[in-house]
Amino acid sequence: MKNPHTWRYHSAQVLLAILGMGIIAQIVRIQNSPQADAIRGQAGIYSGEWRTLYPARGEIYDRRGNLLAGNQTVYEIGVDLKFVRNPHTIALALSVQLGLDYTTIYNKITQPPPDIMYLVLADFVPADKASELMHLQEVLENEPGDSNDPDRHSLAGLGFKAHLQRSYPEGALAANVLGFVTQERRGYYGAEEKYDSLLAGVPVIRWVPTDPNRAEELPQVSPGTSLILTLDREIQAAVEDILDAAVANTGAESGVIIVMDPRNGEVLAMAATPRLNLNEYWQYGSIYPGETPFNRAISQAYEPGSVLKILTMAAALDAGAVQPQTPFLDTGVIVVGGVNIQNWDQHAWGPQDMTTCLQHSLNVCLAWVATQLGTDNFYTYMKRFGLGHTTGIDLAGESAGRLKIPGDTDWYPVDLGTNAFGQGIAVTPIQMVMAASAIANDGQMVAPHLLYAKVNNGKQYNTTPQIVGTPISPATARMLNEMLAISLEGESSIALVPGYRVAGKTGTAQIPTPQRTYTADVTNTSFVGWGPVDDPRFLVYVWLEKPKSSIWGSEVAAPVFKQVVEKLVVLMAIPPDHIRLQLAGQ
Repeated sequence: MKNPHTWRYHSAQVLLAILGMGIIAQIVRIQNSPQADAIRGQAGIYSGEWRTLYPARGEIYDRRGNLLAGNQTVYEIGVDLKFVRNPHTIALALSVQLGLDYTTIYNKITQPPPDIMYLVLADFVPADKASELMHLQEVLENEPGDSNDPDRHSLAGLGFKAHLQRSYPEGALAANVLGFVTQERRGYYGAEEKYDSLLAGVPVIRWVPTDPNRAEELPQVSPGTSLILTLDREIQAAVEDILDAAVANTGAESGVIIVMDPRNGEVLAMAATPRLNLNEYWQYGSIYPGETPFNRAISQAYEPGSVLKILTMAAALDAGAVQPQTPFLDTGVIVVGGVNIQNWDQHAWGPQDMTTCLQHSLNVCLAWVATQLGTDNFYTYMKRFGLGHTTGIDLAGESAGRLKIPGDTDWYPVDLGTNAFGQGIAVTPIQMVMAASAIANDGQMVAPHLLYAKVNNGKQYNTTPQIVGTPISPATARMLNEMLAISLEGESSIALVPGYRVAGKTGTAQIPTPQRTYTADVTNTSFVGWGPVDDPRFLVYVWLEKPKSSIWGSEVAAPVFKQVVEKLVVLMAIPPDHIRLQLAGQ
C-alpha cells in the first residue's frame, strides 16, 4: 500500500538539498569576496610580527682556543595582560625570585598604560632564575581546583623570551685587553670596542611567526665574526698574578707588564691595574674613578726615564757618533743648553766607555752622546722609533704620548740632553715595547697587535705581521744587544735569570709636578728586556708607578722582569741556553 506522506518526504529532501547547495554557494561566494581577502589580510597581521633580529655576537678566544668572551642565554620576562588571572601571585613570585619590588610589579600589571597588552617586567634574567619561574608556573597550573577562582595562585600570562648576553668566563682575566659589552650591545674599550662592528655582525629585520608550531620558519641570522687573539691565557694569568703581587709588595699605585714576541709583534700578555670583572661592568665607575685609564699599557703616557737610554745609544751607534769602546770621562756634570745636567746619584764616575755608561745608567754620559749625535739626528731617530705617535695597536683608546721637537714653543736646547735619558718626553708602555723590538729583532721594528685571526662562516683568516720600520741596521741592533747583556752581567743585576742570557735596561724617572719641578722621592720605575739574546723569543716591559718600597727601577722593576722570564721559559718551553744551543748544533 502506498504511503500517503511519501511526497512530503521527497519535497523535504529537495528543499534541504536546495538549501544546502545555497549555503555552499554562499560560502564559496564569501570566501572569494573582497571582504574575505581583507579578513585574511588582517589575520596575517596577527600571525607574526616584524622584528629586528640581532646576530649572536662573535666569540673571542686566546691563541690556544680558550674562550675569553662568549654569550649566555638570558630571558626577558613579561606578561600578556589578557591572560593574567592573579597579579598578586606574579608580583610575589618576581619579588621573591628576582628581588624586584612587589608594589611596583603589582601596579604595572593592574594599572597598565592604555592600549598596552604586553608589559616587560624584567630583562637579562639568568637562565636558572627563569627556569625556576617556569617550573613554578607549571606547578601552579597543574594544581587541582577551580581555574576560574580569582583567589587561586596562578602565573598565567607570564611569558619568557630567550636572548643572548655577553659573558666572560674568566671574569677579570685580560679585562684591560678585552673591554666589555653593555646590555645595549655596544662594545667599550679594548678589543670589544675596536672590533665592535665585526663581532656584532649585521642586524636584520624579518617577519617572525608568533605561532609556536611554526618554529621551523624562524629566520636564521649569521653570527658575528669570532676573533682569535695573540694572547696566551696561561701567560696572561701568570703575568697578572706577578703584577698584582708586585704592586702589593712595593706599595705602587699601579702597574703594567707587557709580553710581546719581538719577531712578529704578537702580544702574548698585557696586564695592567686596576682590572674589572667584565661580567659586572656596571662597577666601572668605582674601579676607574675620575680619569683613571682603562688600560695604562696603551693609554697612559709618562716620562720613562733611563729605559729610553737604549734608544739614544742605538741612534748614536747607528749614526757612527760613538762605538761601544768610545771613551768618556764622567765628571758628574755636563752643560746642555746652558743648564747643568747631573747623574742620578749626583756623583762623578770617572773614565767610562759606552757599555759601562749603560751599565751605570749615567745621565751625563747619555746627554753627551746626544750632543755628539746632534739635535737633528737625535729627533729624527726618535721619530723612526715611533715616539710621538700611536703604534696602531688594535685596541681602543691608545694615546700618542708626546715628543717635543725643535720648533715647538715649549722645546728648549736643554731638552736634547734631558730627552736623551727619558726626561721631558712622554711615552706609553706599548710605544717603548715597539721601539725596543727594533733592537731585539735585528733592526726591524714590528707593529704590536692582538688579533691573531678572524673566523667567519667556518673559515679562519690569519693576520699578517707587519714590519713598520727599520730605524737601525742589523749590525747596530746586534752590537747594542751585546752591550745591554754585558751591562746587566757586569752589575750582577737582579734581572738576570740563571741559564738564560738576557739583555735589558732599568729605568727610574722622577715624576714632574704641574710646575715642571722634580722630587727625588716619587718615581716611575721600569725595566725593558728580552731574551734569549742570540734568538729573542720574548720582550718584556715592566712599569710600576710610584712604588713606596724603593724609588729605584733596579730594585723594584728588575726582579719583576726576572719573575716573568722564569715563568715564560717554562710556559713557552724554552730550554736553557746551553741545551738549546747544543740542540741547534752550535
